[in-house]
Amino acid sequence: MQSRMSIPATTPYDIEPSEPRTQVIAVSSGKGGVGKSNVVANLAVALAKAGKRVLVLDADLGLGNLDVLLGLVPQYTIEHVLSGARTLDEIVLEGPAGIHVLPASSGVPTLTALTESQQLLIQEQLEQLSADMDVLLIDTGAGISPNVTFFASSAHDTIVVVSPEPTSLTDAYALIKVLARQYREHRFKVLVNQVKSPREATEVFRKLDRAADRFLHVAIDYVGYVPYDDYVPLAVMQQKAVSDFFPDAPAAQAFTRLAKQVMQWPKPGIPKSSVQLLWQRLVYAS
Repeated sequence: MQSRMSIPATTPYDIEPSEPRTQVIAVSSGKGGVGKSNVVANLAVALAKAGKRVLVLDADLGLGNLDVLLGLVPQYTIEHVLSGARTLDEIVLEGPAGIHVLPASSGVPTLTALTESQQLLIQEQLEQLSADMDVLLIDTGAGISPNVTFFASSAHDTIVVVSPEPTSLTDAYALIKVLARQYREHRFKVLVNQVKSPREATEVFRKLDRAADRFLHVAIDYVGYVPYDDYVPLAVMQQKAVSDFFPDAPAAQAFTRLAKQVMQWPKPGIPKSSVQLLWQRLVYAS
């Protein structure tokens, strides 16, 4: 375990940061029910199978279900970390393909909006856990709650998951709008989930792209689609990732393609502002 860094008494401009090693990716959605957590679980497994060291944070802190999707039974969760009863390294679980999972609580409304001190507590401990990881995936909650916007605006990249349902597009637009206007985010990546064909996926993306470009003046990048696949609910019923349980399934192949894309994205850069303290030490940990 890496020891706590000692920070010299200098301004941020006096510090020569080392090259960032951990790629931080938030996966968000405007509404629930679009398969966001399933995307996180399967992308994590696909990245691990490609040789990446992956840490997954279930950041839907009051309604977490990532552990259930993966068949994990946590004894402790982030609720215990925030109360001071445990540390993050004491709650981490090993999942399929060797991924590491930080489980959230379920049915705890007090965790739906972290205080500043709670954010800093998680930051300090994530710094140690993620230092030896290639990718940190953050499964945010759905919607535009403070927790969602905090994690999404702090990551290097944000993947917004949408489905063909009109309400999914409306709510995804609302999420992008909040992140653009309140957090000055100007680039997003969009994954279309649960589609019947590549053409349907393209049509869904174009609707969102036109609205975002016209009214929000932001850029959204299409990172592909995941087809509707009967193997996905079968895997969910078995509490397995389809990428692990049915690796030849169409959806599993889509997650493999997505993982290959992620590995080609530019390396992490300097944190977007000095206000985003959660990741400042995380990214530049020595």
